[in-house]
Amino acid sequence: MTSHPSGTAAPADRGVGPLLRAWREQRRVSQLELALRAGSSARHISFVETGRSRPSEEMVLRLAEHLDVPVRERNALLLAAGHAPRYPQTPLDDPALDALRAGMERLIQGYEPYPALVVDALYDVQAANRGVLMLLDGIPDHLLRPPLNAMRLTLHPEGLAPRIVNLPEWRGHLLAQLERQVALRRSEPLRRLHEEVSAYPVPERAGRAEEPADPVAYFALPMRIEHEGRVLSFTSSISTFNTPVDVTVAELAIETLLPADPATVKYLQSLDS
Repeated sequence: MTSHPSGTAAPADRGVGPLLRAWREQRRVSQLELALRAGSSARHISFVETGRSRPSEEMVLRLAEHLDVPVRERNALLLAAGHAPRYPQTPLDDPALDALRAGMERLIQGYEPYPALVVDALYDVQAANRGVLMLLDGIPDHLLRPPLNAMRLTLHPEGLAPRIVNLPEWRGHLLAQLERQVALRRSEPLRRLHEEVSAYPVPERAGRAEEPADPVAYFALPMRIEHEGRVLSFTSSISTFNTPVDVTVAELAIETLLPADPATVKYLQSLDS
């Protein structure tokens, strides 16, 4: 996109204005509220959105911050406003990220025997520990070819889905999580992934396992999964990096599966002894 000299407006149907307006409307924030948050005026926000004023790089970043725009899309806003991208996108295998990769590996390995993995923005698995590999035992090879995708592995009728005894609830949780990410990032690849996995047939036997004689009072929705004749229960926790300044790092997430009942703790610790 051709940049415009400072003070020269871009056409109303081009430039950064329509993009900022779309993010503001998606976040359900008024021009006045955004102006108050960003230390500007509703008039200036209106001028930016209609193309009558071209925002500075600082203003674009400030508005993006208050609209919770993902890092990747902040670069797009800067380009649309005629500025250079601010955030690099470093490949995860780049030597510059050696320390990051080593730290994540230590983190997920230290979590063993409990499952933990690292996924990117498309839920492709970038690293996984032995706890995850245990759960994937017996999965068909065609689902294990790189890049492994956590959503496909979990919801595919030949993946983990037939083993998840509360699949209707867990599937609903995962699809809702994916929908939120599609809305947050406005990502076409994520949208296609959602369409794919939501169309998977639900295995008939899913959710038919007998409940234990002494039901557990879970503190969060668990994933209850069959493994070698027993049912293991896990709750999921997801961690991301604070204030990332690289697109790749901003889109990484570390998911850990915490045992949700004493029987699961006892079984996993027996494997590690």
